[in-house]
Amino acid sequence: MTFRALLTEKADDGSVSSSVQQLDEGRLPEGNVTVDIDWAGLNYKDGLALTGKGGLVRAYPHVAGIDFAGRVRESSDDRYRPGDGVVLTGWRVGETHWGGYAQRARVLGDWLVPLTEGLSTRQTMVIGTAGLTAMLAINRLEALGMTPDGGELLVTGAAGGVGSIAVALAHRLGYSVTALSGRPQHAQMLRALGASTILDRTDFMAQPDKPLETARFAAAIDCVGGDILSKLLRQIAYGGSVAALGNAAGIGLNTNVLPFLLRGVNLLGIDSVMQPFESRVAAWTRLAGLFDFAAYEGNVEVIGLEQLHDKAMDILAGKVHGRVIVDPSR
Repeated sequence: MTFRALLTEKADDGSVSSSVQQLDEGRLPEGNVTVDIDWAGLNYKDGLALTGKGGLVRAYPHVAGIDFAGRVRESSDDRYRPGDGVVLTGWRVGETHWGGYAQRARVLGDWLVPLTEGLSTRQTMVIGTAGLTAMLAINRLEALGMTPDGGELLVTGAAGGVGSIAVALAHRLGYSVTALSGRPQHAQMLRALGASTILDRTDFMAQPDKPLETARFAAAIDCVGGDILSKLLRQIAYGGSVAALGNAAGIGLNTNVLPFLLRGVNLLGIDSVMQPFESRVAAWTRLAGLFDFAAYEGNVEVIGLEQLHDKAMDILAGKVHGRVIVDPSR
């Protein structure tokens, strides 16, 4: 039995390349649940994996794709039966374990969650890891007291997958959202998703640096890290929180202790990779009732396996907005 997959291989000279191949099912890695994949997503980590950057992939040949949704084909895990809808995000699938850029995957049942009632596999990947991470961030911020009437919520990297969904979700929840982006061509899209204010990244970073700056934002969802995170921490109001969930702008954090000591600011790390089953299910359940698929559909691009290499380069270069989803049969 064979299946179609995008196989990433590393040559003797260290170069990495990918090609669509028919693979025998016997090549699938160990696991107790085999899934027929309907849809996968494209994320920043996938761009790194497909180009050999970031050291995410240690063993080749490899099948990338950190999230996917589909139907169980075979299972020795009592929780899942053939035909069950399932979704996978995280657990280093697509990094150290073969992932979703194929028609078939074999994984551990512990890494899966059941497809949420009311969601199709396509809708689940429109949300994907990006939407799950955005929801986890909002849930964490609200647990520490963030409310819609508390003031402005800043979302950085707002035109990307996580950022755009965070804008849409926060708007649906009644928050006043300020969208920070370095891509002014997407301002109309961000307003349509619910951003009340568009803040240009260059203008934001051009403001003079001070140990503490004017307290403008009640909270923030930061999707980029680096100097942007360093600067926004100084603009968070007393008792506010920042959910940090990305590092596209760098892993360094050049800051000082005054936001934490004088304003009681909380810096929260949001991890979507090793989230417990219960918190993943809770986030998916909330997403199913909250996300407006019709309003977001114009920001969804569908591609096949053959197009993944070029899109991987685009996402690393910051040229992708919204969500790209992958049909492995194409």
